[in-house]
Amino acid sequence: MDDVQATLQFFMEADQLKGVERRNWLADGSRRENTAEHSWHLGIAAMIFAGFATEPVDVGRAVCMALVHDIVEIDAGDTFAYDTSEAADTKRAREVAAADRLFGLLPPEMGNHFRELWDEYEAGDTPEARYVMAVDRVAPMLLNLAEGGSAWREYGITRSRVVDRNGRHVQPALPEVWAVALQRLNEAASAGTVDPA
Repeated sequence: MDDVQATLQFFMEADQLKGVERRNWLADGSRRENTAEHSWHLGIAAMIFAGFATEPVDVGRAVCMALVHDIVEIDAGDTFAYDTSEAADTKRAREVAAADRLFGLLPPEMGNHFRELWDEYEAGDTPEARYVMAVDRVAPMLLNLAEGGSAWREYGITRSRVVDRNGRHVQPALPEVWAVALQRLNEAASAGTVDPA
């Protein structure tokens, strides 16, 4: 029963991820996305983009990693991808403390499994981690492009910053997807919806 209670406690704690608002908007522009939606969408993306990956990946492991990778934002909050403030400097420490607490709520075997997935993603040194990191970078980029780049304009994010942040992860892991995303970004820059600088 202790394992059941611990599992239920974690389940209810995980519900809080629905209340963590991110900076980017939904593709339809109706509102900002929350981190739970982002994690779900990333799990879907991990399934559908696998055929374009340059390395063989364990899709099941990648989906689990995608679903777990941002759960620490329950405690640590969402740090904007392009943030250069103190929040960016303290992000790692906040997220490690959150991982310790949140994964510690689970029965040890499951908690250790979740923590291993999270640590693997953070290290980025396995095919699955590189793949999920690429998907994690391209998904918000595609949503921003579909919505019209409101978040990028709001925070003064230029085309070159988008390329610098995302290209080094997406291009090596998903070159065909990157080519399409980059084409769309260039079109948005030409149309003036993204600062072309």
